[in-house]
Amino acid sequence: MSHRILIVEDNKTLANLMGKKINIDLEWEVDIAYSLSEAKLFLHRYKYFVVLSDLNLPDAPNGEIVDYLLSKDQKVIVLSGNIDNNFRKEMMKKNIIDYVKKSGANDIKYIITMLQRLAKNQEHTVLVVDDSMVIRNNLKSLLENLFFKVITVAHGEEAVMMLQTNLNISLVITDYNMPVMDGLELTKEIRKTHDKNELSIVALSSNDDEEVVALFLKNGANDYIKKPFSKEEFYCRIDNTIEALENVRTILNSANRDFLTGIYNRRYFFNHIQEYIDMSKESFKKLYIAMLDIDHFKKINDTYGHDEGDKAIVAVADILRTNTHQEDLVARFGGEEFCVAMLAENDEMAYNICERIRQKIESFSFLTKENEEVSFTISVGLAEHGEDDDINDTINEADLRLYEAKNSGRNKVVFQ
Repeated sequence: MSHRILIVEDNKTLANLMGKKINIDLEWEVDIAYSLSEAKLFLHRYKYFVVLSDLNLPDAPNGEIVDYLLSKDQKVIVLSGNIDNNFRKEMMKKNIIDYVKKSGANDIKYIITMLQRLAKNQEHTVLVVDDSMVIRNNLKSLLENLFFKVITVAHGEEAVMMLQTNLNISLVITDYNMPVMDGLELTKEIRKTHDKNELSIVALSSNDDEEVVALFLKNGANDYIKKPFSKEEFYCRIDNTIEALENVRTILNSANRDFLTGIYNRRYFFNHIQEYIDMSKESFKKLYIAMLDIDHFKKINDTYGHDEGDKAIVAVADILRTNTHQEDLVARFGGEEFCVAMLAENDEMAYNICERIRQKIESFSFLTKENEEVSFTISVGLAEHGEDDDINDTINEADLRLYEAKNSGRNKVVFQ
């Protein structure tokens, strides 16, 4: 997603260098103002993702620009050559994102990394748990300044219920001392259902007992922040926690998902198919296995090239993803072959799902780099998985029906 950035800096060389780097590295739109008056003109036209602003401008020599930007509800990163630590601390008391010293190319790299982090933060929801409304609101403000979506609750029991109904929470920040269920008990309760690979926990406490820190970490907290803490420490620890979670998710995705299409791979399918078998029993629905592949796929590769063949594979994956239910399992088994484990109430419904997918793909086409139109079809073999059947036998049965579909003319669904 592209964002728009405003740089307010009277050093034209530095401003243009920074703007060029952001535009090239992030592909974001960048506007540059060399004074407060120019900045006001830009701000009248646009709402910016972030404003990078120098403190000392020709028409605002004493940092007036920062208060003006904050009054306009702009997110601000301050750029300054002032290395006085006390001045820096005073500036950080304002509702700015960061204070960056202007000293060289490394600072521009730091800014670009920070902008990338802020953009990614929009994908995360944070649950704040604290019985003090003042602290809840303060933490909410700090986190929203980093572009997180924030939910606040007053106690542990409410947090547990929130996690049951909101599946998009990436991070829980919990106070230690709370009535009914304290932060440590909440951490233990969360870890019964959410492991560190899917949800991070950061504990906050003014407790000086080192054993408390160890207990939190041993029982599943990812980090522990001792009160009182500086805004910079809080921001750094939250960023580190979220980045670690994203890295784990990336590793898991690379192991479980097909690199080309983003859908699950063969390994994930066999590791998790039992969950879908159990789900079919619990939902009183039947489980069906559909094996399918692209007809004459080699001809597409030979005629148009492997890049165009990849487009066909991605298109099939997208159509499968959008024409199956959330509880269905869609996987690429390799090459042009796909497998779908689907829940349906009866044979007719299962067949109709496969037929709808076949028709969607039959009517789909795409253009090559040379503007040639490419269309293709699929063949599908469908089998029902019986309660006492072995899943490998069901897959083999679906595979045999796929083979039958191929041999009897292609572009069809064969079932029974």
